[in-house]
Amino acid sequence: MAPAKPDAPSPSTANGDLGPHPSFIQVAKPYVFEQKLQECMTAIGVNEAKEDNIRLQGVTWIDNVRRALQLPVRTYNTAVVYYHKFRLVHADNEYSFIDAAAAALFTACKIEDTLKKSREILCAAYNLKLSPAEQLSTDDAIFETHSKAIIGLERLMLEASGFDFRNRYPQKVLLKLAKMYEVDRETVGKTAYNMSLDLYRTFAPLKQTTATMAIACLELSGRVLESHVEDLEAGKGYKKWRTTRAEVMGKKSCLDDDSLGFGQTLLDLLDLYTHHRAATIVGLEHPLEKFIDIRITLNQEASAQNYPRSTQWIKKKPATNGVKTTNGAKDSKDSRDDSKDRKSPPAMGPTSATGARGRVGERGRDGTVRFMLDPQRARDEKNLVAEYFKAEEEEYEVEVERERRKI
Repeated sequence: MAPAKPDAPSPSTANGDLGPHPSFIQVAKPYVFEQKLQECMTAIGVNEAKEDNIRLQGVTWIDNVRRALQLPVRTYNTAVVYYHKFRLVHADNEYSFIDAAAAALFTACKIEDTLKKSREILCAAYNLKLSPAEQLSTDDAIFETHSKAIIGLERLMLEASGFDFRNRYPQKVLLKLAKMYEVDRETVGKTAYNMSLDLYRTFAPLKQTTATMAIACLELSGRVLESHVEDLEAGKGYKKWRTTRAEVMGKKSCLDDDSLGFGQTLLDLLDLYTHHRAATIVGLEHPLEKFIDIRITLNQEASAQNYPRSTQWIKKKPATNGVKTTNGAKDSKDSRDDSKDRKSPPAMGPTSATGARGRVGERGRDGTVRFMLDPQRARDEKNLVAEYFKAEEEEYEVEVERERRKI
């Protein structure tokens, strides 16, 4: 989530003062791996229990309001992804989760062309708690202040996502898979569809492709209803959808610290149904023992096949002296905040990339941030700009005559 940090130093002016910063480039990332998720959570200082609670409350709020407004599922998918990405950048003590959820839904309505005013969203959420006789209209003065706050958070939502409007909708692929494998639409198909909605209560939509999420939901639905899709469980057709069994399933390992985490798609869902059944659609429809038995079966298969718990993991050297480095930060020798660069902007971390380290909405603290979708273009520009900030030195040898001492 942190932007690329330029290696070139700030230019010097004629009087020796440091010149303007060459700006930062933040490349949009359509996928966020498990390792990056954990680094962002560590950087903003949130514990696992509190994170789960706020995440589930925010997604439940979005789901309830979008149902009240009769918004399509694609708007729900986009809103939840924006909500997750926003929370990876901003600490939970900087905002209310209701404000963040409302801003995410407001932004998603614009992106998916299902336009709703901020007042309409707040009014729908407010009326959910009231009887029809007590419900308010959208032009009520009680929504004035809150509406302006939601509009202000919209910019932070876009910045947290890197202005990336490429969204994924696993429900479309799920329906194609259900038809291809000829599963029962009223039982397995319907349960898998509801599981695809529950999946957005986890971080799996940030980590996995559309096909991976759809395959995981269909397989788990078949296992829960004891109507197994054997070809799907055997991994047939994975190559066609450009996914692997490890990405669909994953495993829980306690031997390697680098394997610990929330896991891959199937086990993400099972974690959700095991620990937070009340916050899901499918969890309360089936006994807890059913999910535990499925989890044991999958863990045995993963251990036998030696599937990693989290794919795409890069081992890093631990920080010295017990000091943990923040996401995107480098060693002190590469830091720009030294004695000769005191006037240059500080190195950007995961929250300062959007100007929210000190306060939500604070802007321009760390220099200009520009957003790009093409990583190759960002690399080319970085290399081109670096040529103008190279420190060139020339050495001259001058002979100096020394006067002889008089005796």
